[in-house]
Amino acid sequence: MASVLFSRALVVVRGGGDLASGVIYRLRRAGFPVMVTELESPLLVRRTVSYGDAVYNRVVTVDGLTARLVDNRHDVASTLAAGEIPVVVDPGLCLWPELRPVVIVDGRLAKVNLDTRITDAPLVIGLGPGFTVGADCHVVIETNRGHDLGRVIYQGSAAPDTGEPGQVKGQTHSRVLRASSAGHVRPAVRIGAQLEAGAVIANLNGEPVIAPFSGVLRGLIHEQVVVRAGMKIGDLDPRGDVKICYSISEKSLAVGGGVLEAVLAAPQVRSYLVETDETSTSL
Repeated sequence: MASVLFSRALVVVRGGGDLASGVIYRLRRAGFPVMVTELESPLLVRRTVSYGDAVYNRVVTVDGLTARLVDNRHDVASTLAAGEIPVVVDPGLCLWPELRPVVIVDGRLAKVNLDTRITDAPLVIGLGPGFTVGADCHVVIETNRGHDLGRVIYQGSAAPDTGEPGQVKGQTHSRVLRASSAGHVRPAVRIGAQLEAGAVIANLNGEPVIAPFSGVLRGLIHEQVVVRAGMKIGDLDPRGDVKICYSISEKSLAVGGGVLEAVLAAPQVRSYLVETDETSTSL
């Protein structure tokens, strides 16, 4: 269990997907109390490394840190006090006025700013494209693979979305499984399964989702989600290493490192990092 060093500096991370989970992990390990807000049916693909999967399973542990689904303000406080990460279904942000977070990280990776405002907290951080420093947030973190991955941006925006998945052993678009039509994905195998080319991964409206090459199933969307045609529903990894299905990726940790740097460097956060005689998180 990671200790809480900065108990007055509550961080709210919007979205608990695999990239945001690197942010959650880095901040929590560094001693920040972290809360996650999610949708009622999160659009998670790499669910085994996503703290947001607590919405489906109530309690999940990723790389030694436990996240727990909670329902109200009181449960947020008690879960933080227990050293865990509270996950709240709160897309409308109803709890924010009561919780008064010091830092808000928009980790939903929508590639556009859905509704985050620079006035939402003393420090507002946007991940990836769709945010502009000074307009939507105070800083942006680069999420594009390459030389600038994880870099803290204090002017302008992140690199635009390329639409090109990272290459793994020569596979790019083929490793991203997409829905052929709208409906529910019914799994035929579990995340972590070793598959041969042509194996049935899942069914969608009675049509099989087929593995285009041999590899390990790194992610699959939950069957509760209503998917639309063309939507990403799975991730097949040609490396065949089952361990990568259950640990946070290097990309996610790099982005998390950038967020941690931005938080510790922000002048508007400094006063919250010093203990006072007040109660810890004011929850």
